[in-house]
Amino acid sequence: MARVNLDGNPIPMLAICMIGGGGFIGSHLCEKLMAETNHKAVVVDVSSEKINHLLDKSLPWAHRIEFHQMNIKSDSRLETLVKASDLTINLAAICTPADYNTRPLDTIFSNFIDAIPVIKYCTENNKRLIHFSTCEVYGKTIGSFLPEEYQKDPKYFMLKEDVTPCIFGPVEKQRWSYACAKQMTDRLIYAEHAENGLKFTIVRPYNWIGPRMDFIPGVDGPSDGVPRVLACFSNNLLRGEPLKLVDGGGSQRTFLYIKDAIDAVVLMIDNPERANGQIFNVGNPDNEVTVKELAELMIKVYAKVSGVPASSLSTLNVSSEEFYGKGYDDSDRRIPDMTIITRQLAWKPRTPLDELLDVTLRHQHRTYSRAIEKELSKPSN
Repeated sequence: MARVNLDGNPIPMLAICMIGGGGFIGSHLCEKLMAETNHKAVVVDVSSEKINHLLDKSLPWAHRIEFHQMNIKSDSRLETLVKASDLTINLAAICTPADYNTRPLDTIFSNFIDAIPVIKYCTENNKRLIHFSTCEVYGKTIGSFLPEEYQKDPKYFMLKEDVTPCIFGPVEKQRWSYACAKQMTDRLIYAEHAENGLKFTIVRPYNWIGPRMDFIPGVDGPSDGVPRVLACFSNNLLRGEPLKLVDGGGSQRTFLYIKDAIDAVVLMIDNPERANGQIFNVGNPDNEVTVKELAELMIKVYAKVSGVPASSLSTLNVSSEEFYGKGYDDSDRRIPDMTIITRQLAWKPRTPLDELLDVTLRHQHRTYSRAIEKELSKPSN
């Protein structure tokens, strides 16, 4: 039976150029596209490690997925692939907070400068673009500047795509290099749309969580690397180390299961009339916790999935300067307003936090525990 979109129209097969498609989000999107659609995925990335399970030539979708290993900074083949595709999805980014302080130039180049040719190719060749931005473009929330008595009211921390101002810290706080670069890319896309008719959709993820996210330092990433919070805590749990709470873990965040998020992205792909010209928050406001609460919940869930006693796992308070280095700054709370995506795509998140943590930590334990046990058993020099 032919697939139809939200308006009841048949969905045509699309060739999708997926830049940065070999990572966490891209791997889950490719799985969904191969299993449930007839779209073709042309994946561009520096590594195929997270999608190798989809590239076996004996699989029924082998003719619908191809991988091109390239660095988009310097490879002329990219324009050819964009031209030959119906839709480009740009997932390429440096999006690890520890890098914003230590690699601000790479962060700015990756998230703004390297995106310029992609936007240009789409505009010049009349190709549709779905660009992955970030909820960090909103910067600090209005609520963080209000007197304390107002700070318990969620409305001052609710972020709306078409209303909320983008408020950043001072230039010396290089943590905002990522958010500023992403915002400039959003503005460039919007300008190309306004002046040259670029068909675009901008996606603003709010902490998408699930198997294959980020890396575990010393196993499939650099030993001195610092992944995002959930992978950081996973690494601590796997090693039996205290979970480090930056500035006490008082910041609040919402978390969305990757499978729910991918459902939203596929709706954007399949419903261009509803998605073109839109900026979408994609998060789960019902899954809001402080970072400290997240750590405590992860300890409880990891104890269940691993058999390690919860009493042997703990947290440790550290300063942001100690953890991230000088120049770090943060937003204390971000809540996605879901009005636009609900209206345009009838999408709502489904998976509660405890369930997505259970799935994710089972994967982390199954994938990494033996490698870390082997690493920890080596005699130190």
